[in-house]
Amino acid sequence: MNGNVIELRGLQKSYPPREPGGARTELFRALDLEVGRGEFVAVEGQSGTGKSSLLHILGGLDREYAGEVKILGRDLRGLDDPELSALRHAQIGFVFQSFNLLSSLSALENVLLPDFFGDGVPDAHARASEALATVGLSDKASARPTALSGGERQRVAIARALVAKPPLLLADEPTGNLDARTGQGIIDLFQRLHREGMTLLVVTHEKRMSRAASRVLVLERGELAADPTLEGSA
Repeated sequence: MNGNVIELRGLQKSYPPREPGGARTELFRALDLEVGRGEFVAVEGQSGTGKSSLLHILGGLDREYAGEVKILGRDLRGLDDPELSALRHAQIGFVFQSFNLLSSLSALENVLLPDFFGDGVPDAHARASEALATVGLSDKASARPTALSGGERQRVAIARALVAKPPLLLADEPTGNLDARTGQGIIDLFQRLHREGMTLLVVTHEKRMSRAASRVLVLERGELAADPTLEGSA
């Protein structure tokens, strides 16, 4: 395998017409992308341009597309459902904008959730505690999400994405619901993960996040191009 963690070749995705006889809505048209190991890539774009859809395809959550999608050298088209689930569990961390925490579980139990859907590991509890420590929330392990601030809930969600120590982290607007100070804490955490060698692809509306990335792309009219206003400072 080459040094790319993500490879897209000719990615196409469209939606059926909303009304009989209407035209299909084209989201991506022959989109290409390579992300090398250890890169921190930010993807900008207006609402409705397909940023979240791109992440869902890369994370194996959406299989309705044409073209080639490879993650860590593995073609997602060639994987059956169990193989795809195993890849997601061990190799891809996914951070959602809406946190997706279960209110009935503690922070530590939320971080442990991926283990219920994987093969299970003997040190799952220790790894979950380590992930919470990574995001600075060791003292909140027993707290329910309702007792946490927005930034703390987002950090729990990030800890859950990190618990399997995946080489790739995908994040959908991770600072979108946070105030400036709390959002900066998430950006600082992502920069630290990047320095430690993790590959990150983040979709964002925030220039602060883009400036932290090593490469910035803009998704517009179904195509990706370098952002001419930002070169990345990481």
